[in-house]
Amino acid sequence: MSKAMVKLKLGNNLIVTQMVIAGIVAIMGMVFGILMLMTQGGWLDLSPASFYQFLTVHGTFMIGAAALAASAILWYFLNHYVSLSKGILKANLILFLVSAIMVTIGIFSFEYASGWTFLYPLPSLAANAWGTIGALLYLVGMLILGIGFLLIFIDTGRGIIKKYGSLGNGLGWDVLSGRKAVEDAPPPAVVASTMATIVTVAALLTGATVLVMNIINVINPSFTFDPLLAKNLTYAFGHIFANATIYMGVIAVYELLARYTKRPWKSNKVFLVFWTMSTVFTLLVYPHHLLMDTVMPRWILILGQVLSYANGLPVLVITAYGALMIVYKSGIKWDMASGLAFLSMLGWSIGVIPAIVDSAIVVNHVMHNTKWVPGHFHLYMGLGVIAMMFSFMYFLVKHDSNLKETLLDKTAFFFYMLAILGLCGSFLVSGAISTPRRWAIHIPEWMGPAQFGAVSGMFVVLAVTIFVIHFIRFLMVRNKSGSGRDMNDSEVA
Repeated sequence: MSKAMVKLKLGNNLIVTQMVIAGIVAIMGMVFGILMLMTQGGWLDLSPASFYQFLTVHGTFMIGAAALAASAILWYFLNHYVSLSKGILKANLILFLVSAIMVTIGIFSFEYASGWTFLYPLPSLAANAWGTIGALLYLVGMLILGIGFLLIFIDTGRGIIKKYGSLGNGLGWDVLSGRKAVEDAPPPAVVASTMATIVTVAALLTGATVLVMNIINVINPSFTFDPLLAKNLTYAFGHIFANATIYMGVIAVYELLARYTKRPWKSNKVFLVFWTMSTVFTLLVYPHHLLMDTVMPRWILILGQVLSYANGLPVLVITAYGALMIVYKSGIKWDMASGLAFLSMLGWSIGVIPAIVDSAIVVNHVMHNTKWVPGHFHLYMGLGVIAMMFSFMYFLVKHDSNLKETLLDKTAFFFYMLAILGLCGSFLVSGAISTPRRWAIHIPEWMGPAQFGAVSGMFVVLAVTIFVIHFIRFLMVRNKSGSGRDMNDSEVA
């Protein structure tokens, strides 16, 4: 076997391993989410302390799993166009596992429960709910997680700059300025990867800054810093990093639908302009999380509201419209991979609507601390990013093994779609009746939607478990047969 083929197999094996871990972590996170809903619905007697531990691990695991899977999607397809380091891919996976262990120990052995946003000064001022060790395990674990992803995106930036000359050219600015013909524009996967690289590096550096300050404060409480600055840094990190996962995952939609329809998805000037707009907007919209903070400068809040209206539209419109057009009269042969990729456009499209509603200041003052917010976020992530994640998984299975999809897989697809809609609908209904989010205890009037959400969540976990089992079966078959062929060049049957 040539050195090139050895490297290719190593890269493919790392991607497969990364997707398996992401799937398992996602299932674990979902189970904790169901337990919280059962508690809020009055079906489970969970102490408030345990509830907030579950809240912390749920958010951390789900965002972590989404980021791990989405970065694997980005790396796999971007590696078609630029040269990336498999050593850094492996290092990120190792750091992710180290982080997961530290975070889990901090939460369950030392009862750390600040939520995944670790908002200052909560890590150090916890009313004796947890101690210094638990806080440090969690915060340092999150810092290690960020270092791993930072390495990945420094490497993607390096690869893009080496191939295209600059990140601006990766976004197609040389085409927009007329220095290069539209026919020579970077492909959508490169444009999306460039955008994701820019915003994710910014988010991770911001998160690292506030994490280090929190760690120092936990060790030495006499060291303090401005809580408003800390909140801005925290939500800039959290909002940008979480939202960046969908811009990574959408690369699977671009690449898979082009393969399945045998129609190229090309970049044009409108496409390039909208991705540049989204790059800027994504970096600036986080203040809609701070609209209730009256001490914030008014101009920042107005900017956050206006850009929140605009942020979801440019890339979403061209991507959703492009997906419809590329599929229209294409004779596409639908399977799990193409079906989940197309479904993710539904999740992204409808998930943006309640987010835009919430970003209006007059609505935000009433709705932001209710379950309306997890309603939009679970639509955006659950029916968007997670659907992209499993679409990619089924793509890998089909193109690197002879393992066939079964009726069970297809049944799970419909269960997944309906159950996610039911879960998110329960959150939105709860928000509409002013049910507060993050409360461990619900009064009877709030329990109905929580119970419905818990049942819906159980069906989501059932469907996702079927997806992951299918992928694990593929991993076993692949290891047994020693398959390692180039999935990049596979043709769609």
